[in-house]
Parts: sequence; C-alpha cells; structure tokens
Amino acid sequence: MDVVEEDIVIVGAGIAGLTTALGLHRVALFGFQSLVLESSDGLRVTGFALSVWTNAWRALDAIGVGESLRQQHDQLSGGSDFSLQTTSTVSGLPTSEISFKAKGKHGEHDVRCVQRKVLLEALLKELPDGTIRYSSKVVSIEESGYLKLVHLADGSILKTKVLVGCDGVNSMVAKWLGFKKPAFTMRSALRGCAYFKNGHAFEPKFNQFFGNGVRSGFIPCNDKTVYWFMTFTPSSQEKEMEHDPTKMKQFALSNLGKVPDQVKAVVEITELDSISFAQLRFRHPWELLWGNISKDNVCVAGDAFHPMTPDLGQGGCAAIEDGVVLARCLAEALSKKPNNKAEEEDAEGEEFKRIKTGLEKYAKERRFRGFDLITSAYLIGFIQQSSGKVLNFLRDKMAAFLAGILLKKADFDCGKLSMS
Repeated sequence: MDVVEEDIVIVGAGIAGLTTALGLHRVALFGFQSLVLESSDGLRVTGFALSVWTNAWRALDAIGVGESLRQQHDQLSGGSDFSLQTTSTVSGLPTSEISFKAKGKHGEHDVRCVQRKVLLEALLKELPDGTIRYSSKVVSIEESGYLKLVHLADGSILKTKVLVGCDGVNSMVAKWLGFKKPAFTMRSALRGCAYFKNGHAFEPKFNQFFGNGVRSGFIPCNDKTVYWFMTFTPSSQEKEMEHDPTKMKQFALSNLGKVPDQVKAVVEITELDSISFAQLRFRHPWELLWGNISKDNVCVAGDAFHPMTPDLGQGGCAAIEDGVVLARCLAEALSKKPNNKAEEEDAEGEEFKRIKTGLEKYAKERRFRGFDLITSAYLIGFIQQSSGKVLNFLRDKMAAFLAGILLKKADFDCGKLSMS
C-alpha cells in the first residue's frame, strides 16, 4: 500500500486536537495545514457539556472562536451577589457562596457552561475542508529516519514530520512515549443534559451540592439547557449500571439528598440518551515531572497528556490551552529558515532539530501547569466527596476556600497565538 506524506498529523478530533489544528491554521500569514485522524465515523460528543473558565476563554479568543461561543452560552454572573452556591444535602443549608465577578491578575473572570457539541462544531467550522479523516484508528507508530510512520487499522500508512497525540485517556501516542495507562480513582461520574422546550427558571449560576460521599452540580448552558453531574464512589453492584441509563437515572434521583424540587426536576426530565456513566481516571502527577511529554517530533496534548478528575472543571480548559501553546511553538519551529549553506544541505535534519526544540519548549511550558491542575483536582475531589462526621465538618468549613481555588486556577493566561 502507498505511503501518504503529511507535514503534521494530529491523532484525535476532540477539543485538544481541533484546537491545535485551528491554532496551526491561524498562527501565521498562510497558516500550517494539518491532518486530524479520528477513529470514529464522526465527531464524538461525550460528556454533553463542560465548564469553560476564564483561562480557556482567553485561549478561545486567541484562535478566534470565543465570541461566537459566548453568544450561545450564558455567563454565570449569578443574577444576585454570588455565582456559585454550595449546599449540604444532609442539612439542606448553604455552606458557601462566591462570586465570579471578582477580578483576577489577568482581568475579569468569565465562566460559562458550554455544550461540547457546539464547541467542537465551532472549531470544525473554521478549519479547511478535509482536515479531519474519520474512521482512522491508529494501531502502531514506527520511526523512519527523521519521520514517523503512522499505521492505521485499514492498512494505510501515513508518513509525517510531526505527530501530535490528542487521542484521550487511552492514547496510543502516550503509550509510545512511555506513559502508563491513567490510574482509576475508585470514583465514578454520571453526567446528563436536560432540555427545556419552553425554557427553565434557573438563574445563571453554578449550584453545587455535597453530602454522604456524593457531589452533584447543576449549571445552565443557556435559557433552555441545564447540564448536571454527580460524582460518587460506586459499590460493585452500582458499577453494573454503566450500560443501563435507566438505572443511572434512578441512582441519581435516589442520591440527590435534600435538594430543591426544581433541581430534582432537571434529572427527572433528562432523556435516557442524554445520561452517561464514566469511571474517573487521572495520570499520577509525578509522571508529568519525569515523563516524555515530547520525544523528538512526537508529543501529546489534552487528556492524552494530563487526564484529571473533573473537580476543578479544568480538563477541557487545559486542553484548549495546550492547543494554543502547541500551535505557537510548532509554528515558530516550522517558520525558521536555514541560516547557512551547511543547514541548507541538511535541510531535513535541521528541520527535525527545530521541530524537536519546538516541542520541548511546549513541554517545558505545559509540564508544571499540568502537574498543578492534576494534583489540585485530585485533592479537592478527595475532600469534597468525603464522608464521615469529621471530614464532612471540615469540608463544610473549608467550602468557601475550596471554591475559591476554582477561580485561582482559572486566573491564568497561556498567551497569544502569535509567535512574537
């Protein structure tokens, strides 16, 4: 079978993959074309929605899609003095309230709940036709001089100067780089999205509930859509509901605790095909400190790089940051020209060195950010989902502090797309 040559191959058409592709397309005067390989036969929309915090909006603005997404999703400004309210499901009483209106080091905060499908389609819309190749599952990677050979399940082979793994928690590229499989946290999550044909009555704020080892949240995306989640430690019997949305819904309703009827109604009207179950996984943060985020002309981004628990709401946001930083570093490497005759004679080798240096720069810039987010998310999740009188008391007393960490981690700027 013929080998097809591509300058840049990105594995995975999720948030990280499409952000990287669009960043490369927009970064310079004429941009850099990439090919995105997606194993499924269309865009995969899992999780329904995600919290997009201030740091991610800066990155989305950098690639030119922020404003169109803002127009389709409500800002969580609260409608009152607070934007996030935490309530105990044991007592039914609020334990903390914080405002998203506060200014950070990098300006005012902007927090919205964005529908994943809308985000992916917004990124795809701005990419050249033919950027994504669907039904293209990577089965192996091998070296070929300065290039990489990417073998697909259908027998075809791609030869590329740059290989970027954005292929999620089960990443083939991360495995090639030497990363272990992400670890299970012994916690699971239900996620759902409720659609109100005639609109809902929720204020634009994040309602969060804790109690008896269960954490849940309800966030409006716009005037007709409310996203919800529930994290918990499942028993062996509860793990069996993974493929049964009816049992998932029953479990959610029976574990909400003391919440308003309006909140229960969100779960009750959620269609069964709008509920999902997932076991929560994360990469041990120390792997990021000494692991190969990049090696030669190969690197990882998004969940292939830093899978984390959802307790900070930063998984998707960090993937967007990765895409902007990676596009900037790669464009800088690919834009450089030979400085002398010797470099011209070994153009391929010199370009390989520049790409290697560019990916190392990306890895250096993102290593400690990923370490920080994974560690913070895991620790916050451990405390928030605790059970027992002492831990519950400490969690309720620390609720405002823990909620404040969400804003602190969102007060971050990954920089512009331009190389200057």
